[in-house]
Amino acid sequence: MRLESERIYLRRLCQLDAPIILENTMDEEIRYLTGTNSNFSLEQIKTHIDKINNDSSRYDFAICLKGTDEMIGELSIFDIEEENKKAGFRISMASISLTGKGYETEAIKMVLSFVFEQLQLNRLQLEVFSHNLRGIRAYEKVGFVKEGVLRQSLYYNDVYSDEIIMAILKSDYKNMLL
Repeated sequence: MRLESERIYLRRLCQLDAPIILENTMDEEIRYLTGTNSNFSLEQIKTHIDKINNDSSRYDFAICLKGTDEMIGELSIFDIEEENKKAGFRISMASISLTGKGYETEAIKMVLSFVFEQLQLNRLQLEVFSHNLRGIRAYEKVGFVKEGVLRQSLYYNDVYSDEIIMAILKSDYKNMLL
């Protein structure tokens, strides 16, 4: 499966992506923004990729540049509940230098189309930490709405951060298309 836009495309994650994902998990700023405390081995990541690619309740994509096929990030639509027509969502760029260039927005817009038009879901939800101001702005820009706050949910670098729950509904998505 491949989803395409002007500058990027999304393709399923594969074993060849494992070293890139491992490198991303070592980037201190990305670890902080995502609240990642654990360390991973290459084998753990490869096992994880095998596991998620065999899980029918999720779609995991590599975000790639059209011109070079370089993987610049990854995203997941997970915990798909067909009976409730909802799913969870997360996205991470490969490095901070790739943020602020519109790639995340472009990828999320493709995901919203896929989730609401092809999967026929009604709700897509994410959680973002309060210190990730750039991420919050990016999510709001594409239509996600703040729904709740889990106060002081993360303790990282000796500081507490809130976890903000955000979601977009199919009706929000359709209204944005008008």
